[in-house]
Amino acid sequence: MTAPALQAALELPGAAPAGPRLVEVAVDAAGGGGARSYTYSIPEALADLVPGEAVLVEFGRRQALGIVLGDGAESPAGVKPVLDRVRADGPLLPPLTLALARSIAAHYLAPPSIVIRSMLPPAMLERLELVAERGPDAASPGDDGRMAPEDLDLLEQLDARPRHVRDLASAEGRAGLVRRLRALAGRGLVTLDWTLTRAGAGPRFERWLTIETAGRAALETFRRGESRGGRPLGERQLELLAELERRGDAGVSASELAGAPLLSAVASLIRRGLITSDVRERPRVPLARRPIGRRGARPSGSELSQAQALAVETIARAIMQREATPILLDGVTGSGKTAIYVEALSASLAAGRPALVLVPEIALAMPLIDRIRADLAASIAILHSALGEGERADEWRRIRSGVVDVVIGTRLALGAPLGDLGLIVVDEEHDPAYKSDRSPRVQARDAAIRLGDLAGAAVVLGSATPSVESVGRARDGVYRSVILAERLSGAHAAVEVVDLRAELAAGNRGLLSERLVRALASLDRDAGDRAILVINRRGSASAVLCRDCGTAQSCPECSRPLVFHQVGMTLRCHHCGTASPLATRCPACGSPRIRYLGGGTQRVEAELRSRFPGLRVGRLDRDVVERKGAAERVVDAFTEGRLDVLVGTSLVTKGLDIPEVTLVGVVSADVALNLPDERAAERTYQLLAQAVGRAGRGERPGLAIIQSYQPEHPAIQSVARGDARAFYDAELEQRRRFGSPPFGQLVKLTVGLADREGAEREGRAMVERLRARAQERGQDVDVIGPAPAYIARRADRWRFNVILRGERPVELLDGSVDPPWSVDVDPESLL
Repeated sequence: MTAPALQAALELPGAAPAGPRLVEVAVDAAGGGGARSYTYSIPEALADLVPGEAVLVEFGRRQALGIVLGDGAESPAGVKPVLDRVRADGPLLPPLTLALARSIAAHYLAPPSIVIRSMLPPAMLERLELVAERGPDAASPGDDGRMAPEDLDLLEQLDARPRHVRDLASAEGRAGLVRRLRALAGRGLVTLDWTLTRAGAGPRFERWLTIETAGRAALETFRRGESRGGRPLGERQLELLAELERRGDAGVSASELAGAPLLSAVASLIRRGLITSDVRERPRVPLARRPIGRRGARPSGSELSQAQALAVETIARAIMQREATPILLDGVTGSGKTAIYVEALSASLAAGRPALVLVPEIALAMPLIDRIRADLAASIAILHSALGEGERADEWRRIRSGVVDVVIGTRLALGAPLGDLGLIVVDEEHDPAYKSDRSPRVQARDAAIRLGDLAGAAVVLGSATPSVESVGRARDGVYRSVILAERLSGAHAAVEVVDLRAELAAGNRGLLSERLVRALASLDRDAGDRAILVINRRGSASAVLCRDCGTAQSCPECSRPLVFHQVGMTLRCHHCGTASPLATRCPACGSPRIRYLGGGTQRVEAELRSRFPGLRVGRLDRDVVERKGAAERVVDAFTEGRLDVLVGTSLVTKGLDIPEVTLVGVVSADVALNLPDERAAERTYQLLAQAVGRAGRGERPGLAIIQSYQPEHPAIQSVARGDARAFYDAELEQRRRFGSPPFGQLVKLTVGLADREGAEREGRAMVERLRARAQERGQDVDVIGPAPAYIARRADRWRFNVILRGERPVELLDGSVDPPWSVDVDPESLL
């Protein structure tokens, strides 16, 4: 049954107009073609076109590929007709995925064609070919005398298989060849189809061998010691027949045969009719290389706790009732959220509906994937950007064919071509990795909620440190909330906060405090103790902070932290745009020791190796993640005890459930804490709480050490005391005061021009236009800026931001933003 929201998304926008049927098409063309959708008419020959199909359309003075989005509204006269259907084995996207694409394009002001491209395998829309094949009325031998030699030559070339027109031999040139083919098509002798060819991501094929009845009889004759007419079978031929008989009707792929000796027997057995050979697709299955049964499987006989059972019951009921109200699964680290996911997935599959699981980082989600594979007898596919093009294309085809039960992946998996979804799980729903930093700038968590609404699917948002928006919506009754307050194993780690100001006063200028050094030295490696060291750092951000008193320099107008801009050597407020000169002394204590905080994982790794040459140290940051398979290898090495210490950014706080981790050290909690970002305190609290939660999950007690120049900061103190409620109360009150999510919406506009003054002028002009528009319409929207982007110059362009804040600010933009501006609806950061 179609969910009501999906049905509404696919309905005509109004009464059908008289005359030709009109459709809305996303045109996949460079030079602005994809900025919006366009209306075309459908000729009678294509009356059976359905949404999601690829078509050929006239766009300007050229032909372009388009994807039918749905029925179009009434349009002015002069609408161009769709030229032809493009063959692609049916619609490119099923109705549910297409409805999501339209919703994403509308909400994020993204070009529909770009949204659709993001949901398809790489290069799928790159090669559009005209393909010719013999038609249903192809000439019989008796007709040859009535046909021109050129016609006969073309038909002969098409005898074996369909051919790309560009590959057909002809002395008439391309234009003459196409005219002749169209003439033959008019007589029913040839069919011509525009086809999307599978570029570099096409399927792989291999030869399979199967034994025939005659082959079984020959084997039986040999085993009885009887002779038979004809040439006797050789040793290798008999060995191959025996292997094929053992495999049965499934057969065996030629690549599986044990070496060349058996392969040499294939041709002769085929000629004698004892075996047959056929070509089958050999899909690339990434998980096939990872054995089932790794660490993480649920212990046999273990039962759910009362809180877990209640959560599963709530989710299962939502699946059966097609209730899409998001369920916030707010559980402390180690409270058993994974077991709930597995039981909920089982409930969805029992209802005959597939499921989608989103994770922020695929390498760090492998323990979750291992658990699901071990506990569920289900067909699982994974989708993420680190897959090869062929792997991603094959997984996509498997999903579209309907043979996959569960899709697991990063935000990329949001566009998986699934049908009647029963469950969507967003693990670590607070994670900023769910927000895309390029068009379409989707927030995958929010889009997953929209997908659940379209499909009538249960939506589970799981986290030990939920986003402030999600907590606010749960408190307001927009989301349902299930609390898991207790760990199932181990105890909460003890938390110590080290004042780095005191370390500096004592002469320690290294990155590791003496307390953290002592804790590392006391690791019991014989017992398997392991440690995680975390850097609270985002990108190249630099906060300005006094090393003596810990004061972060802030804006005199709005009290937000200032950011150091190397270009112009100034401090800028990214909230109100105020510029301040560089301070030579701390405004609070007068100290000259002003520091621009940075420091990365490589420095920590080097210092750790220098102090502890006997420790086996691994590093996990963006540099590692970008190398295919590297992050997974590091995580597996640490999980399996081949590393003693794992150093990394926030990546190492995600999803690692390793009982042997007894020590977690946060090297510096201050860098991201003092960014001029509304989410700076939230992100720091989440990182610290997640990091602390990695320690003490086994039988041995855990210790977490947080190093900071601001040990009294509320975010740090909330983690140290384990007082989440106090933190969320304070953050929600501040959000309410500023009208920020969940009490309002944010939109970030960015302009980039080669001339700095020109970019700033364009920014001021945009601010004036939008303020005038808000006043004219009576909209309660603040228009702030322009302020330099944190990275003020990128790709030879000077960049300035304008921020819109308030109730439905996106409506001020009237559905689109034109170059040189770009738009980010619901931005993750205002930098």
